[in-house]
Amino acid sequence: MSNSPLFLKALSGERTERPPIWMMRQAGRILPEYRALRASLSGFKELVETPELAAEATCQPIDRLGVDAAIVFSDILTVPEGLGLPYEMIPGFGPKFPKTIESPADLDKLVGPQDAADSLEYVYGAVAASVKRLNGRVPLIGFAGAPWTIFCYMIEGQGSKTFSKARKWLMQEPVASQRLLNLIADTTAIYLKAQIAAGAQAVQLFDSWAGVLSPKLYHEFALPASRRTLAQLSDEQTPRILFAKGASHSMGLVEEADAYGVDWTTPAASARAAYGDLTVLQGNLDPAALYGTPENVSTEVNAMLKDFGPHHIANLGHGLYPDTQLPAVEAFVETVKAFRYADAAAFAK
Repeated sequence: MSNSPLFLKALSGERTERPPIWMMRQAGRILPEYRALRASLSGFKELVETPELAAEATCQPIDRLGVDAAIVFSDILTVPEGLGLPYEMIPGFGPKFPKTIESPADLDKLVGPQDAADSLEYVYGAVAASVKRLNGRVPLIGFAGAPWTIFCYMIEGQGSKTFSKARKWLMQEPVASQRLLNLIADTTAIYLKAQIAAGAQAVQLFDSWAGVLSPKLYHEFALPASRRTLAQLSDEQTPRILFAKGASHSMGLVEEADAYGVDWTTPAASARAAYGDLTVLQGNLDPAALYGTPENVSTEVNAMLKDFGPHHIANLGHGLYPDTQLPAVEAFVETVKAFRYADAAAFAK
């Protein structure tokens, strides 16, 4: 066994006494220290674009909760901003793009992949500052939005329940859609490589809106674009995690990742059947389970851990909801830390 941190051991398939735990959106409104930090600033983007402040937010859940990995405090919408479409974060509404892609001709106005990634130096600064502040306590995860998810925002200009405008593009402008997805994929690969160079020890690709696509469209457009991004990271000695929410129909079809996130609508047995017992899976606790009492949370968490067995990273099936109460989150972490694997043979490769 190596001397790597627990999270990296599990991510590489090594035997561990227990699963590691971190949570998507673990830095945020559930923490009183985060709320205090935000209250002192002009807005969300000041926090994202100021490396030392982003590093403070990154480390808060490590200090408060004792999770086994940190994830750099940033936003998936940095990439479209680098490509030439800046966004605003409107309180009570969410992201809003003053300009969007309205026609194939608009693609000619976008910035190239290298220049777009080079413009996001503040993110790499946040990674470096976070690594310094963490001082080896836990590994740092870098991340980006998957090409399809970023495509949605660049076409739609804001969040949506259906992203029908983006889906319309796939149907009516397939060539331009492919061109834009490839541009995003190549930019994202460069962007993640730069996060790795700045100190990220693992990276995660978030396809948050994979579930709005039919299996046919997902397989034709979104899946190849995610694979294109991940494949360009193959020379990096850094684990890659793919989380495609709502795309259970495509489990087991991607070879370019080292671990796979599982959302809360996918049973552990289905995920294991698709990926096999030795593939590292992550998730899939329903975020709503954390609305229960600490005792109920502990019951749900233990059931998840037993269902997945070894080669599993404890996490939610999506990000923490902002009104989640801290005692429930603490119960999640404590339950995972108290869990122990009994069968060493289950780790054998």
